[in-house]
Amino acid sequence: MILAQSTEEPFFRPEWVGRNLDRIWEQLVEHAYLTGLAIAIGLLISIPAGVFAYRHRRAYPPITWFAGFLYTIPSLALFAFLTAYTGLTTLTAEIGLVSYTLLILIRNVVAGLEGVPPDTREAARGMGYTSRQMLWRVELPLAFPVILAGIRVATVTIIGLVTVTSLIGKGGLGAFILQGIQRFFSTPIVVGAVLSVLLAVAADLGLLGLQRVLTPWSREKKWA
Repeated sequence: MILAQSTEEPFFRPEWVGRNLDRIWEQLVEHAYLTGLAIAIGLLISIPAGVFAYRHRRAYPPITWFAGFLYTIPSLALFAFLTAYTGLTTLTAEIGLVSYTLLILIRNVVAGLEGVPPDTREAARGMGYTSRQMLWRVELPLAFPVILAGIRVATVTIIGLVTVTSLIGKGGLGAFILQGIQRFFSTPIVVGAVLSVLLAVAADLGLLGLQRVLTPWSREKKWA
């Protein structure tokens, strides 16, 4: 039986927020940390995997199939499965979170590399660039706007998924949502939900600003 919140209890209690500012900040920092760590690890895996898939086209379908398989696993089921092996730890949270970044990031790495103009590659070869030099000095810089677009999507996705890790004690702002549900108390639910949305918006805008700063040529081309 689900008990409704008492009609005498206000929907939102600002005094609760005032008493818990330190904890709110702590959970917000944890939420951002878990998200940033997942994206960083995801990039460390996805960039080499994406480059390999681009250069060896037969590898692209199995790589994206595996990443897609991980992406389709329900988050609750994945975290419950991992808990049996790695416990209620940050490692459990990160394994699950990173797995949801791979499909997005790998596809964008490959798409970004495919978008590099062939004549640019020919010019780099004519200047004597090796394959490694071409990758780091030409291909990845030109592919960066597309890769960063994938990072934006993955970041917003992971910020939402971090709330689910509250079930294993690592949920950042999701801890407030879980607390509110368990206590039939709406204020922490509102705080957790609103701050999660604001964090996602802030992260997306921040990454968009970073893209404009680091890739001014793409902005100029757009408005040309």
